[in-house]
Amino acid sequence: MVELNRAPQQPDLVFVVDDPRADDVLQLLEVHLAYSYEHSPPEHVHALDVEELLDPTVTFFSARCDGVLLAVGALKHLDASHSEIKSMHTSETARRLGIGRAMLGHLLEVARERRYRQVSLETGTMDAYRAARAMYADAGFTVCEPFGQYTRNPYSTCMTIRLDP
Repeated sequence: MVELNRAPQQPDLVFVVDDPRADDVLQLLEVHLAYSYEHSPPEHVHALDVEELLDPTVTFFSARCDGVLLAVGALKHLDASHSEIKSMHTSETARRLGIGRAMLGHLLEVARERRYRQVSLETGTMDAYRAARAMYADAGFTVCEPFGQYTRNPYSTCMTIRLDP
């Protein structure tokens, strides 16, 4: 077990563009998909599978400490000014340590570097997603109308944040 201090900006937390087919990443993505299907109706699971994460419009990241995978997240290009956060998941052992917030911060920094002016996401409305919704709201995301392929329904919440140019 890797010892983690509670600070979200740990000097040994390393973010890299990663391969979603890597063994440890695959395991965490399987947990992510299982969680999604456990808490959402199948027709409202919008988590990307490995093949979708390999799409050229998606940049997939991992966060590791001492080589141990702690979280994953992806940024999907929607258009020149808009991107979407996809497949954010923190390992069970790394929850409540600021790792998810650090991944979110990394994804927003990459979005700024790529000159996106808006970043959006979709997450569930169920209690299982309450902590995620709170984290996004704390980061400045606000509830918005459905975008892209999403529809207004009782299982999805769309959120967005505007980035300074």
